[in-house]
Amino acid sequence: MYKLMIRTSFAAAHNLINYQGDCENLHGHNYKVRVTLEGPELNSIGLLCDFKELKEALHGVVKKVDHQFLNELKPFDVLNPSAENIAKYFFDEVARALAAGPPAELKGINPPSAPCRVREVTVWEADITTATY
Repeated sequence: MYKLMIRTSFAAAHNLINYQGDCENLHGHNYKVRVTLEGPELNSIGLLCDFKELKEALHGVVKKVDHQFLNELKPFDVLNPSAENIAKYFFDEVARALAAGPPAELKGINPPSAPCRVREVTVWEADITTATY
C-alpha cells in the first residue's frame, strides 16, 4: 500500500459550546493539518497522486477557514469546532475535491492519479495536542 502525505497550516478562532473551562471562551490556534492518501498502485508515471492536485484540494479547504471565526462557518455553526470535528471536516472536503478531479489548469498535463483515497487527517491545535480522523 502506498501512502502520500501533505501538511499545511492555518490560523482560526473558535470557542467550544457546552464546554466547562477556558475553551468555552473565544480563543485562537495556529492549526497544522496533515492529510494522508493511500492506494494499492501507482499511475503510469509512478505517482499515487500529483502533489499539485492534492495541494490544490487542501488549499481550497484552508481558504474557507483561514483567519476565520469557525463557529460562524458551516458546518461549525451547528457542529462544535473541536479538533476532532475539524479533522473530519478536512477529511470530507479533501476527499470531495479529489473525487471531482484535478482543477482545470491541471487537467491533461499529467496522467490521471492512481486509484486512491484519503486515509486520515490529523489536526494539531498545538505542538502537543492532535486529533485524527
